[in-house]
Amino acid sequence: MKPRNVVLMAVFMAFCCGYVAADPKHHQKTYIVHVDKAVKPSVFPNHLDWYETSMRSISESTYMLYAYDKVMHGFSTRLTVEEAGLLEKQPGIISVQEEVIYELHTTRSPEFLGLERSDMMMLYESGSGGDVIVGVVDTGVWPVSKSLDDTGFGPVPSLWKGECESGTGFNVTSCNKKLIGARYFSRAYEAAYGPIDESLESNSPMDDDGHGTHTSTTAAGSAVTGASLFGFAKGKARGMAPRARLAVYKACWLGGCFGSDILAAIEKAVIDGVNVLSLSIGGMLSDYPNDVVAFGAFKAVSHGIFVSCSAGNSGPTPQSLSNVAPWIATVGAGTLDRNFPAYVTLGNGKKLSGVSLYSGKPLPDSMIPLVFAGNISNTTAGRLCVPGSLPQGRVTGKIVMCERGLNSRVQKGMVVKAAGGAGMILANTDTFGEELVADTHLIPSSAIGQRAGDEIKRYIASDHNPTAMITSGGTQLGIQPSPVLAAFSSRGPNPLTPEILKPDFIAPGVNILAGWTNKVGPTGLTEDPRRTEFNIVSGTSMSCPHVSGLAALLKEAHPEWSPAAIKSALMTTAYSTYKTGEGLQDVATGMPSTPFDHGAGHVNPVSALDPGLVYDASADDYLSFLCALNYSTNSIKMFTGGSSTCTTGKKYRVEDLNYPSFSVPLMTASGEGGGSKATNIVKYTRTLTNVGPPETYKVSILSNTRAVKITVEPEELTFVEKNEKKVYTVTFTASSMDSGTSSFGRLVWSGGKYVVSSPIAFSWV
Repeated sequence: MKPRNVVLMAVFMAFCCGYVAADPKHHQKTYIVHVDKAVKPSVFPNHLDWYETSMRSISESTYMLYAYDKVMHGFSTRLTVEEAGLLEKQPGIISVQEEVIYELHTTRSPEFLGLERSDMMMLYESGSGGDVIVGVVDTGVWPVSKSLDDTGFGPVPSLWKGECESGTGFNVTSCNKKLIGARYFSRAYEAAYGPIDESLESNSPMDDDGHGTHTSTTAAGSAVTGASLFGFAKGKARGMAPRARLAVYKACWLGGCFGSDILAAIEKAVIDGVNVLSLSIGGMLSDYPNDVVAFGAFKAVSHGIFVSCSAGNSGPTPQSLSNVAPWIATVGAGTLDRNFPAYVTLGNGKKLSGVSLYSGKPLPDSMIPLVFAGNISNTTAGRLCVPGSLPQGRVTGKIVMCERGLNSRVQKGMVVKAAGGAGMILANTDTFGEELVADTHLIPSSAIGQRAGDEIKRYIASDHNPTAMITSGGTQLGIQPSPVLAAFSSRGPNPLTPEILKPDFIAPGVNILAGWTNKVGPTGLTEDPRRTEFNIVSGTSMSCPHVSGLAALLKEAHPEWSPAAIKSALMTTAYSTYKTGEGLQDVATGMPSTPFDHGAGHVNPVSALDPGLVYDASADDYLSFLCALNYSTNSIKMFTGGSSTCTTGKKYRVEDLNYPSFSVPLMTASGEGGGSKATNIVKYTRTLTNVGPPETYKVSILSNTRAVKITVEPEELTFVEKNEKKVYTVTFTASSMDSGTSSFGRLVWSGGKYVVSSPIAFSWV
């Protein structure tokens, strides 16, 4: 049976079973069932009948949510824990996994990335990019966004197999030659929570949240002149690949992004024919076989689709990364050279700089009383301005200083407003340091760093009548240094596979202007009556679609490149220093960031279009990587569909995955950790593919430690034709160090105009 018919039959069976009404929710959970397709009993005419019989033999009341064929072989269903255990014992069942719920990782970008250069503009004006399709798995899309205008677009690519599904507020005509596909996936969500409440969210591809519209238009939005958020960041807004087509797959709802729905969305994206897939979502880190995004992305990459994911917003905590599979492009967040200053002037004359996107009526141009919430609240969390923490009458007409934490930044302002406050100063604690994130507050506000917050508290304590005023500075450009690494951007080392350096790179993810939905205000609060066509948002959710769009540009320029080649081009041309030679700054520490923070560095798409050499890899290479991790046969079959397993007797090494960076765990002084315990020697093998003209490349090593000797063999590579491959080996000979020690370096191949750079990270663990 064709995959399309399998999925349609699954829809029919789920419908006819009346699954929402019959579901005993307090007993059943959703499980994803991986099946060895090759062992289907001949008595069944097709796999769907086999799946159905397997389910019914365990439970007469169960039903199928989705049948999968491209991203995996199997189905998702509702079972009790006991039933799941029984099903897993049946012949042909590889695994039965409980579903995981994932969460969202929440104009000037093109100029900042160099995409407004004349040579790049010629690429856009020639109509390039029109055959590349970017798929986005998120909260849906606002279809009438100006960023989805299809003026000048030609016919939809002939190979496109997608659809524009209709539903609440969304119909077939909502799509056009720019937005060529829109689908929604809610069966797992509704199985857990019941039918969608259409008074709260749309049972359709319609975006009720804004996140999906923002990520989609960041990746591939059409150019819109005069775009702004209430006058902030005014200018031309456009995605990274403005001529690419968009296809949206709504799998995220008010209750989260359910694994079965995500997997169904990826399945459809593969069938539909997207070239790039963008997922700004993440969950608790788990082994690759237990991560829906990881094995869904594996199959997408196997079909030639570039997959980018957000690294997560749990920085600056070490080892806080999500989406670390080597076949995924894992994207951290940096800043632009743009800011939205909001100044705080104290009664003692001291002027402090913060940020804000407040656009309403300003405070009087005079000093007004200032209080610290922690001094006037009777609750232990009073300093955080949580609902109900500010006594009525104590803050009326005053500016209130609150501290970050526990509740949302914009909600704190609403708490101050509800208590009668006139304005808010939002101060960072040591958790957030000096990172400043601008928000569309509903009262006059300024977000300030920890040092400024401490200074204001000292002033309040020393003055019997403290006062302050808040003034807006509008939009400020040319901020230096830039970019800097965002404090919230999740960090390495890779907690799952320390031999693979993650994140891969960083991209703009702070104060990003892009399209927004009309279903909710810019703050996302129900109390916010404002509506806007564009919004400014921060997070690795924003940096991820930047890379998705850049991958679309590279795919258009080099349609023969694999997903790994595209990622390699972006990694080996990324920069990790400013023009001054100083390292990229980490806003969390004020010190240079490291490859554990920024990966290969900040993406440089202009250079990535012509990288000279690439580190290529195929699905077979990634399978060998999985074999090196000594997963069980059943776990490997989850990725292969049961068609193959690891070769008995063959030696697989994680170090030999052809990755464009090097992460080297080493032996500690106590004799633990990676490498040979006798000599502490580690070897990594790499293969370079020539994608440029004939050239001879020579290697050079940059390192900040004498504890590791690095040798490369051979030291010179000559390429005489395109697509020629050359192999080299790197040997790391290290002294033992104390656990927790780390150091960094770079391996660089230089030839002619090309510089192919790979970061090296050493960690003694």
